[in-house]
Amino acid sequence: MSYCVNCGVELESSLTECPLCNTPVINPKELHNYQKPSPYPREKGQVDVVKKKDLTILICIVLGATSLSCLLLNLFVFSGSPWSLFIIGACLILFVLAIPAVIYTRLPIYISLLFDGIAVGFYLYMITFNTASSSWFLGLALPIVALITILVEIFALLLRSFPVSFITTALYFFAETALLCVGIELLIHHYSGEPLHLVWSAVVLTVCSVIVVLLITVLSRRRLRDAVRRRLHF
Repeated sequence: MSYCVNCGVELESSLTECPLCNTPVINPKELHNYQKPSPYPREKGQVDVVKKKDLTILICIVLGATSLSCLLLNLFVFSGSPWSLFIIGACLILFVLAIPAVIYTRLPIYISLLFDGIAVGFYLYMITFNTASSSWFLGLALPIVALITILVEIFALLLRSFPVSFITTALYFFAETALLCVGIELLIHHYSGEPLHLVWSAVVLTVCSVIVVLLITVLSRRRLRDAVRRRLHF
């Protein structure tokens, strides 16, 4: 003999719910077959995706307000030196970096990298207002930035023009690392008025050359290339 736990009406053993109040009839011996309802909703809430236009406006306001506030503080409060140029230059670099990522995603990567190099060069130029001389900018900083920009452009061109793999990417990276180190040391010697010769960059050039030759050998031998890929899982 069983009774409804809600209204108390007598129930037959074959019923699965109360005929009077429709309360489910649960056998205490079968409680393990019933799943406890979750207190949380089954469907996950959806958050609206932030539009690029709104994100662009937010980035422009944050960077613009930061630059303007630092400039005003520099002009009217802390006017000992043009320190605000450091902040303004940093905001400019962040804005340029945000252009291909948020503001205009269809911008070609080559133009984006060129803008990045120009922004870094302009930032270094703004630093000259806080130094006694600007000769370091034209004689050393600007050529190094130009060299790095050219090498990065070539790296992007190689990745887009030829089949990309871990081995080829490593080949391009070590080859350009050697060129970058040699170029920087030669530029330093030229700026210092010293004879052009290699010292520390010769070590980097030697190591990178060995690695480049090794990678070229691996790429030229299909069986060796496949064996390396299987063992290194790439």
